[in-house]
Amino acid sequence: MRIANLSGRLAVIAEDRAIDVHTASGGLFSADPQAVYSRWAEFRAWAARTVLTGGTPFAAEDLGAPAPAPRQLFAIGLNYRDHAAEAGFTTPEGMPPVFTKYATALTGPVTEVTLPPGGHTDWEVELVVVVGREAHHVSEADAWSHVAGLTAGQDISERVLQMEGPAPQFSLAKSYPGFAPTGPWLVTPDEFDDPDDLELTCSVNGEEVQRGRTRQLVFSVPALIAKLSGVLPLLPGDVVFTGTPAGVGFGRTPPRRLAPGDELVSSVSGIGELRQRFAG
Repeated sequence: MRIANLSGRLAVIAEDRAIDVHTASGGLFSADPQAVYSRWAEFRAWAARTVLTGGTPFAAEDLGAPAPAPRQLFAIGLNYRDHAAEAGFTTPEGMPPVFTKYATALTGPVTEVTLPPGGHTDWEVELVVVVGREAHHVSEADAWSHVAGLTAGQDISERVLQMEGPAPQFSLAKSYPGFAPTGPWLVTPDEFDDPDDLELTCSVNGEEVQRGRTRQLVFSVPALIAKLSGVLPLLPGDVVFTGTPAGVGFGRTPPRRLAPGDELVSSVSGIGELRQRFAG
């Protein structure tokens, strides 16, 4: 199943049409896309027994973030060995580096993003996980049962602010407005042949700059759920950016940055693509 945030309303996506959940359920479920995660098991059961027909065509520009208001948003650093190497770090062991992207940065899949003045703004394509059932002290073996679904994400990052001060400002520098596009929709894990092996790609103005597979994650999705839930409860609707493969701009010689007019296209196989245009 694929669900989306269409103009602020929860929808099920059926091919090229969107079915409004509040209307189709006779008001059983809220139109609020975030609210569905607190009733995820009930929603899945309703969808399984309901024949959903009709729907309306939609434009990608009208889609919002599939989980637009998470109570917690986690982002994982250095979770691909090749990215850790290009960043000049050793591969993490034990516990992955964790930071946040503040929720006001979340947007849908097709947006215009204003570049911070004087900044060096960079790209990081990522697989994003949305939690569907509270997870606390969950094992890797049970982790997927706590996942509502997967979506594509971009961890857009401003490197000047990130490296400013006596300690890196990861969270703040990655949370400018529009710096966390996600979408185009949420895909449930049962839609994939292997949800632990998805391809990620990223291009700037048609030039491919990143390509990787989630089987290369240092900490897989189940491992991340187990590690994070071993510290604190993961709540329904929480969002986890799982890390980026090699190919980011600051890891290149010479370093590259996004400029006004650039188009950034990010994709995850079996999910879809994001498209960001940058303005000065």
